[in-house]
Amino acid sequence: MEKASNYQELSVDTIASRLKTIDAVTSRIGTDTSKWQVKEVGDGNLNLVFIVEAPDATLIVKQALPYVRLVGDSWPLPLYRAYYEHEALVRQQQRAPGTVPEIYYFNNEQALIIMEFLQPHIILRGKLIAGEKVANLSETMGKFCARTAFRGSELSMKSADKKADVGLFSGNVEIPAITESLVFTDPYYDAEMNHHTPELEGIIKNIRSNTALKNRVQKMLMKFTANTETMVHGDLHSGSIMSTDNDSRIIDPEFAQYGPMGFDIGMLTANFLMAYFSQPGHRSQADLSDYQGWILATIKETFEHFYAEFRHLWNTERTGMLYPASLFEDQGQSSAAACDDVLDHILQDAISICGIEMHRRVLSLAHNADFESIEDTSIRAPLEARNIMMGAELILNAENIKDISSLTSMAERFNTGEYL
Repeated sequence: MEKASNYQELSVDTIASRLKTIDAVTSRIGTDTSKWQVKEVGDGNLNLVFIVEAPDATLIVKQALPYVRLVGDSWPLPLYRAYYEHEALVRQQQRAPGTVPEIYYFNNEQALIIMEFLQPHIILRGKLIAGEKVANLSETMGKFCARTAFRGSELSMKSADKKADVGLFSGNVEIPAITESLVFTDPYYDAEMNHHTPELEGIIKNIRSNTALKNRVQKMLMKFTANTETMVHGDLHSGSIMSTDNDSRIIDPEFAQYGPMGFDIGMLTANFLMAYFSQPGHRSQADLSDYQGWILATIKETFEHFYAEFRHLWNTERTGMLYPASLFEDQGQSSAAACDDVLDHILQDAISICGIEMHRRVLSLAHNADFESIEDTSIRAPLEARNIMMGAELILNAENIKDISSLTSMAERFNTGEYL
């Protein structure tokens, strides 16, 4: 899908005249555009994002750009990603109600989504860097991952509906291609747009010379491209979550596709671990242990909520073609062991994805602020090295990590290591 001939990029100066005729906008913030205050706040890699504030209400206006904003127009991107983001938000709202912003308006030709302004929510990554705890975070995220994984699969969906949805999202070609490159491939060779902290040169050389590790990563890439178990968010990191002190919502699913059930929770776990490893660059020693302990507890509790919700859905909503009651309960037999086996499979995939995401965020193009905001590279590099080394351990030994306590214990061990 190429850029529509009438596509026009929004700006702070033009947004009022462009939106004043849209009923879904004016019914919420009024028709007097002189009272609108517009601010462009898009700090991500891809899109324009505006806050439009009026006396009685505030909206978020998001428009896709025909290129990667992080790089510029030398890297073109199709505008159809806004369509898939809209479709993903609709499905996430159905499958995990109350966890995503409400959509007020969508315009496919303008690659435009107008949605609920989340307030006083801020990006979770900023809260993690600031050392702020978020109550209920693990419950929200664990249940979101379980509900979207289960309800987007043929454990729940009719096979024909699931296959039709896979066909629909298979048109989202260019955006998953970014994941296939930046996440699974570029970190492991000297790709043109890679960058890293200079002090990591030696450890990166060792990672890129480890053929067993690269083989594992490519096997996971093969699974990512071919396994359509469920619709995944596709980019579920701490920058795709907005939180208050006790409420969290998930945003920005434009990387949505059908993929492995463990993908989202694995990527989320990696970002929690990177927040954990980066803390010595943000906290005083007096505050460090308590906050790092909270992050590890959040990881463990997220999986506990995921497992509990997944098992609940298994027992109450298993209406698809997979593991039907006719093979188990209708014959007076328990399917609990089968459920446990599925969860073990999800965990192994999640662990592998976790390790790969830990690598790409310090070796590839798009880094995160957990490490990047630590300006002193003599402090940053040893923390990134711990992250890299644990990522390698996870990739190489995913099948041997049977529970999350083993994962958090591993993090504590790597957190005391010196690898440079």
